[in-house]
Amino acid sequence: MRTPLVAGNWKMNGSRETIKELINGVVEGAKVLNGIDIAVCPSAIHIADVTEVTAGSNVAVGSQHACIELKGAFTGETSIDMIKEFGCQYAIVGHSERRTIYGETDEMVAKKFAVVKKTGMIPIFCIGETLEEREANITEKVCAHQIDVVFALEGDNAFEGAVIAYEPVWAIGTGKTASPEQAQAVHAFIRQHIAERNADIAEKVQILYGGSMNPMNAKELMDQKDIDGGLIGGASLKHEDFLVICQAAQVSI
Repeated sequence: MRTPLVAGNWKMNGSRETIKELINGVVEGAKVLNGIDIAVCPSAIHIADVTEVTAGSNVAVGSQHACIELKGAFTGETSIDMIKEFGCQYAIVGHSERRTIYGETDEMVAKKFAVVKKTGMIPIFCIGETLEEREANITEKVCAHQIDVVFALEGDNAFEGAVIAYEPVWAIGTGKTASPEQAQAVHAFIRQHIAERNADIAEKVQILYGGSMNPMNAKELMDQKDIDGGLIGGASLKHEDFLVICQAAQVSI
């Protein structure tokens, strides 16, 4: 049985004071939770503060971004080796905001995925379709292509030790959410598509739902067979809400 994972993506939010309050609340509330993986992904500048609080707890820390390069003349970037040095275990790659706002292509995302794996960290690989693509009934085609670019670079075992987050882009920050049935259908397709390359890895890989999961819909979504947790945006900025989602993941085991 796959262990559920709930990962909070804090995006570009918070100050040192509010972030410390948030992570202290998460760590304290997570003490009574077991049988699930919990992670938070602060902005790069807050990682050191967060890992100081999470040390020795059952809350892992991740990065929101990964640079393709490990070092060099890349002003403004932070290498994955630097991030790992501060105790991060996860790194989000290919988030829809990176793809749409910053123009990251499927090929760029695949290279970042490879860099994260090479350093021994766990990539949280985000895939998903826009509203236009869903209305054109090409959701599966879009998700398959994003996965296949990684396979082409990393081979049939690419997703061993990785996490996938399905993000229906039209449901992020809009208040819209895919129905549990819609989300399950895509998660099942993703797992089956990976199984065509490696059935064992497909059965083990955690596939998260990343489309506006919140305390109200978390349990219904995570009760679905192929939804193994959530990549949580806005609802992760209040530790009470985030912990309710974690509790729902624990119940869904």
